[in-house]
Amino acid sequence: MKFLKNNLAMLFLMTIVMSCSAQKDTNEDPSFKSTDDLKITEAKVTYDSDLEHHVFEIKVKGEAGKSKPKAVGSVNGAPVLGYVFPTNLKSSDVGFSKTDGIVALALTSHPDFDDTPLWDEDFDANYANDGIIWHPHWVVLIKDERVPGGLSVKTYDTSDKSVKLPAINPGMPMYMDSPGYNVVTRSNTIKVVVPKFRINNVKTFSFDGVAAYMQVNTNWQKENLPMLGVYAVYSVASGDLSLPYTVKNK
Repeated sequence: MKFLKNNLAMLFLMTIVMSCSAQKDTNEDPSFKSTDDLKITEAKVTYDSDLEHHVFEIKVKGEAGKSKPKAVGSVNGAPVLGYVFPTNLKSSDVGFSKTDGIVALALTSHPDFDDTPLWDEDFDANYANDGIIWHPHWVVLIKDERVPGGLSVKTYDTSDKSVKLPAINPGMPMYMDSPGYNVVTRSNTIKVVVPKFRINNVKTFSFDGVAAYMQVNTNWQKENLPMLGVYAVYSVASGDLSLPYTVKNK
C-alpha cells in the first residue's frame, strides 16, 4: 500500500505541474482556474452502520457545484467538470472486471450529453437531457501523458470478451459506470450516498479529493488523445494525492 500511495503522490504532483505548464486546445472555461467553487478544503467519507451506506463529501471555499461547464454543441470536445474521489478500492469492488488503475468516484457535470440512460435526474420524463445535473460515475483512471492533466479514463477493446462492466454502464468503451447514487449540493458542500452493497460490502478504504477538468474525444482511436482525458487539476484535498484519508464511522 505504501508503494501505491508513493506512486500516486508522484503521479499527481507531476499532474499538477503539467496542468500549470502545458497547454492544449480545450474548451475549458478560464474561470475554473480561479474560482473558489473548485478549491477543496476537505474530503471525507462517513460510514453509517445503521443504514449501511457511505456518505462521500467534498467541501470547497466557494459554492460546491455552482460552477458548471458551458455547452459546446457536440459530444466531441465536450467539457466535463468533476469533483473526484480517488480510492484504493479494487475495480472488482465496483462491478468491473479486474484491471489495473485507480478506482475513483467522479461527481460530474457536462451539458453536451447524457450518460445516465437509466436515470431521469430532473424528473421531466426525458432521460437524455440531464448531463449538466451533478451525477456520479465509477471510473478507472490510468496515467496518460498525452493530456496536460496526466490521466485518462481507461478504455478497452470491445472485442475483448474478458472485460466486464456493470449492467448500468453508459455503453461507452471505457471503464465507467453510471450508478445513479443521489448527489446533493448545498452551500460549500457536495455529497453523494453510496450503499455498502454497491461496493462489494467494503466498509473502509483510503481516498482523497480532487477537482478537475476533463474533455471528451470521440475520435480517440484515430487521434493521439484519450476518449476522456484529464486536462486540468484545480485542487487536491491532501495536497499530494497520497490517499491519506480513511472512512470514519458514524
